[in-house]
Amino acid sequence: MTQSSLEAVKAQAKTLREALQAEGTTVSHAQSLELVARQHGARDWNTLHARLTQRKAPLDLALGARVTGHHLGQAYRGEIVTLAGPAAHRHVEIALDRPIDTVRFDSFSNWRHRIRGTIGEDGRSSRKTSDGTPHLTVDWAPS
Repeated sequence: MTQSSLEAVKAQAKTLREALQAEGTTVSHAQSLELVARQHGARDWNTLHARLTQRKAPLDLALGARVTGHHLGQAYRGEIVTLAGPAAHRHVEIALDRPIDTVRFDSFSNWRHRIRGTIGEDGRSSRKTSDGTPHLTVDWAPS
């Protein structure tokens, strides 16, 4: 999945609004932008707009990118579903292919289907566990 351009999603919103109007449903331009944002996995238009106008991210780290790494010591594979902020302080949310248990005790579990964190340009979080390991590492390959 490639990251859409701002112009492309605006054109989508316009096309959606026109198609709905042709079917007898009137929506404002702002409403169509909100609907398109949700189709792209964003909670609202402002979030999608911020994602698409962020030019400081490595080109291969994008929405929909397939990634691997570790979260709280557990290996994972998944897809980036949220991406925001400058490259040095990038907020990511990853939908995991398989849930991971982030608790290392036998007596209970904490299964995660999605993980969130803030990483630097090296793909590592500045937050660390008590043994000095980054909470989150994200590895990706250019597409």
